Amino acid sequence: MTISAAAGSVLSDNQQDEETIIHWHGQIPPNVQDGVPKLPMPLLQPGETRSYDYAPMPGTHWMHSHVPVQEMSLLAAPLIVRRPEDLTADRQEVVMFLHDFAFRPAAEVLAEITQGAAHHDMSNMDAPAQNPSGMSGMDHSGMSMPGMTMGGMGAGGMIMDLNDFDFDAYLANDRTLADPEVIAVERSGRILLRVINAAAATSFWIDMGGIPARLVAVDGHGVEPVAGTRFGLAMAQRLDLEIDLPESGAFPILALREGARERTGIILATAGAQVRRIDDLAETDSGAFDIDLAQEGLLRAARTEGAPLLAPRPVDRSHMIMLGGAMQPYLWTINGQVWGNHTPLTAKTGERVHLSFHNMSMMGHPMHLHGHVFQVVNINGRNIDGAIRDTIYVPPMSMVTVALDAGEAARWMLHCHHMPHLSTGMMTELAVSA
Repeated sequence: MTISAAAGSVLSDNQQDEETIIHWHGQIPPNVQDGVPKLPMPLLQPGETRSYDYAPMPGTHWMHSHVPVQEMSLLAAPLIVRRPEDLTADRQEVVMFLHDFAFRPAAEVLAEITQGAAHHDMSNMDAPAQNPSGMSGMDHSGMSMPGMTMGGMGAGGMIMDLNDFDFDAYLANDRTLADPEVIAVERSGRILLRVINAAAATSFWIDMGGIPARLVAVDGHGVEPVAGTRFGLAMAQRLDLEIDLPESGAFPILALREGARERTGIILATAGAQVRRIDDLAETDSGAFDIDLAQEGLLRAARTEGAPLLAPRPVDRSHMIMLGGAMQPYLWTINGQVWGNHTPLTAKTGERVHLSFHNMSMMGHPMHLHGHVFQVVNINGRNIDGAIRDTIYVPPMSMVTVALDAGEAARWMLHCHHMPHLSTGMMTELAVSA
């Protein structure tokens, strides 16, 4: 699969021997170019080239196959759209692209994770699901399947399921800490680190190694700067971090697997700095990611001339979205339904819409909406003027409300970006009418 850019257009050229399709994650192309199988365009055939000519949205984004096993096989890449000020800023840009990886074929890994559940072929988006009953509710058992790991305590002391599967490796820019990418940087230089979590089923903590950083954007959209040395991101989310380096040295930037000891990362190094070997296992586990939404609650959308990016206005339509499922049988649902037996959420173009995600399962869900950006406006009953995003993480037993203005009249996918959850049917649609 190759992507090439020309004046005013992008070409997608399928050089694989199987069908595929590319979703432009974080961008808002016309629906026909959104990159979802058969909604409305068919999969890209082997040898086929397709052109895209939408106006790009600036920021840190990415592109990936919308066929789960292909995304799990690393068919993904950063998609960075720079603003004019990015081109003139006195800083060096660095991209950190994260993956989880298994040496076995992705289809085998997915089958092992989802064993015992109905299989939904997401390459045929219009096909009815094979299990029409759906399942919702909490997994109170605290049990895990072979090859899966547990960790963390949820509300009421119930055990959370943090990780579905122990992958063979965790990658930063396609490399492990056995041979990390070492990036040459200037002494006392300023870095804009663009972090993209392209993992199939892993949230990460980004550990700055004690060097202060400023979180300045999430999902490609500016936030009021938040200082810190450790920041987290769920699957499909992005972070932009500004870093002012010390005078000289080698500075590891590590990505810690949520609730575990595994880690990966890159190293920023000034000329002549000694780069030491870093073990890929930390001494202690990293803990659960943002279980109380403390990080999300700190974020505020960057303002232009004192006004939020999403102007205040009355809400025209609200939807409550119940996120459910369990590990045994492995099945994940939206409003008690799986894709193919789902009831679409509805809106009309131009309406202000509130989507309230209520997670009643014991796994977190990174919820991604196609064709729109939204603002986080309420966390567990507390109103905030939160970040502009396209993917919101909803921890177990939590509720997050986002606001958006309904866009083009079309069918827009809304789904969990945890690939095994998506593959078992955790997807619905926002059906926008004129």
